[in-house]
Amino acid sequence: MKQRIVLALILLVAGCTGIWACTNFIVGKDASVDGSVMVTYAQDSYSHYGILEFTPAMDHEPGAVREVREGDTWRPLRTIPQVPHTYSVVGYMNEHQLIIGETTWGGRHELLDTIIDGIDYVSLMQIALERCRTAREAIECMTALVEEYGYASDGESFSIADTQEVWLMDMIGKGPGKKGAVWVASRIPDDCISAHANQARTTTIPVKAPKRKTKLGYQTKDGTVMWHRDVITFAREKGYFAGKDEEFNFTKAYNPYDFSGLYVCEARVWSFFRHFSNDMDRYYDYATGRTFLATSGQDAGEPMPLYFRPNRKVSAQDLKDCMRDQYEGTLLDITKGPGAGIWNTKLRYGGLTYTLDSTKYWYARPTATQQTACSFVAQARPGREGIFWFGVDDAALSVYVPLYCRMTECPDMYRADNGDMYTYSPTSAWWLWNITANWVYTKYERMKPDVDRVRAALDDMFNARVDAIDDFLKADTEEGIDDATIRRKLTSFSLEMAQQAFDRWSELRIYLFTKYLDGVERKEENGQFKRNQWDHPTGPNRVPCPENILRTISPTVAHE
Repeated sequence: MKQRIVLALILLVAGCTGIWACTNFIVGKDASVDGSVMVTYAQDSYSHYGILEFTPAMDHEPGAVREVREGDTWRPLRTIPQVPHTYSVVGYMNEHQLIIGETTWGGRHELLDTIIDGIDYVSLMQIALERCRTAREAIECMTALVEEYGYASDGESFSIADTQEVWLMDMIGKGPGKKGAVWVASRIPDDCISAHANQARTTTIPVKAPKRKTKLGYQTKDGTVMWHRDVITFAREKGYFAGKDEEFNFTKAYNPYDFSGLYVCEARVWSFFRHFSNDMDRYYDYATGRTFLATSGQDAGEPMPLYFRPNRKVSAQDLKDCMRDQYEGTLLDITKGPGAGIWNTKLRYGGLTYTLDSTKYWYARPTATQQTACSFVAQARPGREGIFWFGVDDAALSVYVPLYCRMTECPDMYRADNGDMYTYSPTSAWWLWNITANWVYTKYERMKPDVDRVRAALDDMFNARVDAIDDFLKADTEEGIDDATIRRKLTSFSLEMAQQAFDRWSELRIYLFTKYLDGVERKEENGQFKRNQWDHPTGPNRVPCPENILRTISPTVAHE
């Protein structure tokens, strides 16, 4: 009874950030099974078409310029001088295994300049991937760009990784008429994991530690934290902070906790962390906003650490599974409760919130969500080729395809010119996965096991194929095969894997439609739909509603 009361209290809250998209998980090289540095990213938006952005390497003439367009709207912002050579980029990973992901947290609304023709967060990521080889180079590039041209986005957290290290950088602009941004970048220790999900994660800055000046601010002498010179003084100027420098907290100054930042955002981080920690229960009241509500917003509780050492090594498959997380096994499980309907669907209509009798209610927001356009698990692998595991739509109903970051061609089903959100294309992965998922949502509990079987088989096959191609490529390298030939093999393999996933999912779509047509279930035998002795389709199984649903509707149904 006490538990039910607490759950009800979670719903009684007003106010929100308005931004609940995207999730990043981060793994240092010594925390991973195979020495990979890994970053995940989900691009969650009802207005984004899930494609794989592919940019080939290019040489540029002296005096060339690069056009900058706002990534979310394609609005022209400005041009900047082009560099002599840009690298090839597959999604958000370049040929040198530099990876960049992000989540938007908004923060202080008055610090967003909607007029500025500076650089937006998507362009910052893309430009850095085109121009940089390492995470540190990318941080320097991104911060220098906003310093020179201004920052045209909300507050952001960036994951920035290469084969040796991974960083988390929080950044926010200075508001209308003020060029530049304030930021803090923290190196995640090699043996640790981290995450962010639309809530700033940086807290204190080691201002008292030995440090040196940099062009734009400071860096600790051990090279683990960098920050902009104005990050504290600007907060004082705006009235966000009034204590001693060593007491400064970036999150409290620039992205103060509110209920949505906890229940909708930090809860996703908590759910990821719980898979690799025996001590996450202590943060449940913090991550779900219970402490925040109990103190009327005066105290969010003890925040989770920015990073920690996991209780086991993390694999790429672990991260794929975590990207499919729906809070299973917790009180937040989105597939449970009256809101899940007859067949325990995750789908919720009308968004994350609704208002009833002047009270605002909130649904849980899992990592795997229906509005995902695309997502990835990227592996920067020292001494081996980097892999960009890519999937479209809801990660819980999708599969991650291994694409090598040095491939030279984009698979047709992921191309930007293959349909769009309002133009159906039968060869588009986004359309195939969305049509399949939206059929599954109608009978989620019954149909998802069929999806899981196919997805698991593809996961196993892709993992095995990657191991095999790795051995093959190692032999090629040892034999001195030229790089162009190796890249052709990487490309051929990536295209083949993407096509296999597309073909298998096309079969799955028809299978699911046939099996569950008209609310019944077609009988199966030995993996085939059952026919009688004369090769005629047999009748279906009529699966009744669950008993709890029958008891709810029975008073309105005629009875004897």
